[in-house]
Amino acid sequence: MENGGRVYEATTVPAEQPPPGKAPRCCPGWALNRLEPPRLFLKVSQLLLSFLAFVCEEVVPECTNCGGLYFFEFVSCSAFLLCIAILIIYCTPLYKRTGKNITELLDLCVVIIILCFFALASFVFTATSDGTTIETVALVFGYLATLAFLADALLSGYKKWKAKKGGQPENTANNLNPRENEPLNNQPA
Repeated sequence: MENGGRVYEATTVPAEQPPPGKAPRCCPGWALNRLEPPRLFLKVSQLLLSFLAFVCEEVVPECTNCGGLYFFEFVSCSAFLLCIAILIIYCTPLYKRTGKNITELLDLCVVIIILCFFALASFVFTATSDGTTIETVALVFGYLATLAFLADALLSGYKKWKAKKGGQPENTANNLNPRENEPLNNQPA
């Protein structure tokens, strides 16, 4: 018992260290590595650009034809909130609960819907704006956000197309190797 370190040596296990090259997580279950860097950059860009479009639109002091402004406000705020929701799904344990395929399909659907509405809202706001500086800045952020959503939709679509084209057709009849269908007990010794 003179050497206290040897008493506990056989029963203790060293603390697990993260593998080299992996960043430690800030919270259990949170991970930013589920999105490859270009997609993560696009997601953060969409979030920031839709937020900036919303903030700039909110600062507009007055308008003569406010329908386009209100529609742009609704779409930019909705896009911002949906971007937060999608990033939360990708970065939390919800990703494992929903599954990779469902999350990616939901993400693609949300991106395409936001893309269509953001483009429409930007066009309508352009047509009905008074041309003030703050409206122009809001429109610039709106069009940039639209481009970010377009790039994300194209990248996701290309990724799905490439995976589908590169994948082999499934062999449902399993006629390439019929021995796989035989029970193990019937194999000759």
